[in-house]
Amino acid sequence: MENDVKVDEKVEEADRLLPPHSLPSNSDEDESEAAFESRDKIVIVDFESADDPSAAAPPFSWRKLWLFTGPGFLMSIAFLDPGNLEGDLQAGAIAGYSLLWLLMWATAMGLLIQMLSARVGVATGRHLAELCRDEYPTWARYVLWSMAEIALIGADIQEVIGSAIAIQILSRGVLPLWAGVVITASDCFLFLFLENYGVRKLEAMFAVLIATMGLSFAWMFGETKPSGKELMIGILLPRLSSKTIRQAVGVVGCVIMPHNVFLHSALVQSRQIDPKRKSRVQEALNYYLIESSVALFISFLINLFVTTVFAKGFYGTEKANNIGLVNAGQYLQEKFGGGLLPILYIWGIGLLAAGQSSTITGTYAGQFIMGGFLNLRLKKWMRAVITRSCAIVPTMIVAIVFNTSEASLDVLNEWLNVLQSVQIPFALLPLLTLVSKEEVMGDFKIGPVLQRIAWTVAALVMIINGYLLLDFFVSEVNGFMFGVTVCVWTTAYVAFIVYLISHSNFFPSPWSSSSIELPKRVTVSDS
Repeated sequence: MENDVKVDEKVEEADRLLPPHSLPSNSDEDESEAAFESRDKIVIVDFESADDPSAAAPPFSWRKLWLFTGPGFLMSIAFLDPGNLEGDLQAGAIAGYSLLWLLMWATAMGLLIQMLSARVGVATGRHLAELCRDEYPTWARYVLWSMAEIALIGADIQEVIGSAIAIQILSRGVLPLWAGVVITASDCFLFLFLENYGVRKLEAMFAVLIATMGLSFAWMFGETKPSGKELMIGILLPRLSSKTIRQAVGVVGCVIMPHNVFLHSALVQSRQIDPKRKSRVQEALNYYLIESSVALFISFLINLFVTTVFAKGFYGTEKANNIGLVNAGQYLQEKFGGGLLPILYIWGIGLLAAGQSSTITGTYAGQFIMGGFLNLRLKKWMRAVITRSCAIVPTMIVAIVFNTSEASLDVLNEWLNVLQSVQIPFALLPLLTLVSKEEVMGDFKIGPVLQRIAWTVAALVMIINGYLLLDFFVSEVNGFMFGVTVCVWTTAYVAFIVYLISHSNFFPSPWSSSSIELPKRVTVSDS
């Protein structure tokens, strides 16, 4: 009888630590496809006794940090995509060095959001799209999935166009924009090829692309020699004027990418972690925090290089308000000339690395989003082709239609930035809802202080993006019917956001409910 009591206590302890949907079940829902197959996961060497699930996390190990390194760098690529680079160059050209402090704090806010995403993935063993499938009713789940796909397509168009512009630069204009789109689309097959050789090979390729970006933009920084004094003042002294509000909003808005929130919660599952053991989960979270912090610090430096180069070259000039991703290389060449390697081609190499890496991570994110929300059991190559086609077809149309007009491409990019801003609440609100629920997270739900900080950051990001939307629509929306259509969609949009907020634990409401049911506790009897 005494042994039965001890066994029952162990079961209760494991039950408390383990999120409910990781427990054994006979339901069909548990047969859903995992983010990574067991054979594909990286095994973390464990020197701790498996008999004590509540033991403290083992001491820091450089070897283990190396094993955990990878997902954070893949996540950081969304901070370096062509859309972000365009935001950087425009902020530098129009606002000079004055918004560098905002770039730093926006990156810090991005780190907080991404670590909450990683926390969900590690503690539950499931990624955000899968958890949303269980958490929300069918109609809300399909709306969230649709919004995530639209955000992904919008981001992918920017990324593919950025790659195509880089290919056009490096080919000296021989290859038109649409040809660059076709070449960029082929990265899907490179992705599938590398994925067959293991996740570490894929991570190594992304490390090379990030290093290429870092070296290219660092070279530009060294060649143009921005003011070190102005740089330090820009980082340490917060400054904001009425003339730079739009660029400030763009800096913050570009940091939180909706598809990246879904992606990171899946990427962290590429390591073999036992969610039943509290020490293993805590250890993984500690290493992922270190790794993600280093990755985003590197992304901050790269964004800083781009911003300061364009601040040095174009701040206060007539060209400042006209510069964009399409003509940036040409303006750089005219301003700074050639040298050992013409700055135009250095810019093209960095832009190509940014575009290629971000389009491949977009394909990756699309697989997880589609598979998680819809519980599709398709082969990886089939999901990758479907995801890629959803983005490449509209991008090809864009490339053909806007090939001859730089101004039209800039206007299109503004619309795509607005599209990204619109989708942000549909990733942030489900994340904050789930990470705050004990029935989902077990002992790893965030505490009240972190909840308040996270909701404050989320509110700040949504308010800033709301300002961007308002400013954009006031200047762009013309015509009665178009205005009515925008008002109707805005009403539905706000109503759905109110529903998502009311569904969370942070703001109690009669609407709040969870479709995730707690499992029955397992007990051991004499029989």
